[in-house]
Amino acid sequence: MVVQVGDNIISALGFTTAENFDAVKAGRSGIRLHENYRGMLEPLCGALIDAEQAERRFAELQPPSDDYTMLEKVAILSVAAARRQEDIDLARPDVLFVFSSTKGNVYLLDETERDVCREHLFLWHSAGLVADFFGNPNEPIVISNACISGSSAQLAAARALESGAYKYVVVTGVDMLSRFIVAGFQSLKALSAERCRPFDRAHCGLNLGEAASTIIYSNAEYYEGVRFLVGAIRNDANHISGPSRTGEGAFRALEAVLAGIDINKLSFINTHGTATVYNDRMEAIALTRAGLNAVPVNSLKEYFGHTLGAAGIVETVIASHALRNGIILPTLSCMEQEPDTPLNICTRQQPSDKKYFVKMLSGFGGCNAALLFGKN
Repeated sequence: MVVQVGDNIISALGFTTAENFDAVKAGRSGIRLHENYRGMLEPLCGALIDAEQAERRFAELQPPSDDYTMLEKVAILSVAAARRQEDIDLARPDVLFVFSSTKGNVYLLDETERDVCREHLFLWHSAGLVADFFGNPNEPIVISNACISGSSAQLAAARALESGAYKYVVVTGVDMLSRFIVAGFQSLKALSAERCRPFDRAHCGLNLGEAASTIIYSNAEYYEGVRFLVGAIRNDANHISGPSRTGEGAFRALEAVLAGIDINKLSFINTHGTATVYNDRMEAIALTRAGLNAVPVNSLKEYFGHTLGAAGIVETVIASHALRNGIILPTLSCMEQEPDTPLNICTRQQPSDKKYFVKMLSGFGGCNAALLFGKN
């Protein structure tokens, strides 16, 4: 049994899971318009972590040195907050760290960034700093698999626990924005100048967001919580940046995790839902092919933005708390869907006593993931 025993989210909406979950329940978004973002010509409509508050909170942990980037600081803050829920000794040899990020400290490629050791460019170095902060003796696993990184990390955690080698696995996903990242998405014409509108007919692109999020998983039988049941990754290799027009990979991932499950017991499906035309249409086609049109569907991107390597973990935490609280959270601004692939988009908070939810993610290179969770 793979059970969630601790979690945390640090985002534009707050520094605890409770702050973030309460904000989402209240319909508050962390997305704002940021003029002159890092000196760039175009403003950024995105969700940014409060850096000053992050610095203050990190200083309170009394770090052994100042050799940490902001990405590493918020990752450590997130792990520390998740650990406090269960007071687990993370220095134990039966604790493993899994670190998820798509970009890491890629901003250090900028020739103007000379004040930080270039070794921080490597994801293994950042992962090691996070694990070492808590005295963990094991080499952390690093997952960087485009936008499904957070789902891939949870699947790796489940396999590690099922192997019997570990009692706890700490899964942390983190990405911070930079000129490099924003310029890359701008070059793809993928960014929206206003708050994104997943699955709405008027959707015009995604918003980027910053986040660090942690889930601590355990194989202990006595925990009551949300269980990770099964996960699947299916790669359709359609295009380096464009999803399959038939939703093939997403459909096959859904098919794998829902084998033998009564779909009438699904509370909801939390999609990737980036609000780009191609992603939303691909997911709608995949869900239709899987016969899931009637199951309530939501997207959380309008609250957090697309948080890249943290997305799968941030959204799993929020969806898990929704399942435990017996509610389905709404997709904020979906007013009118595309007529040829209608879904049961949840547009207002509603109660549910059903026991399962599915988390979907898709990413560049044609990678697709689906994870099934259930109440314990």
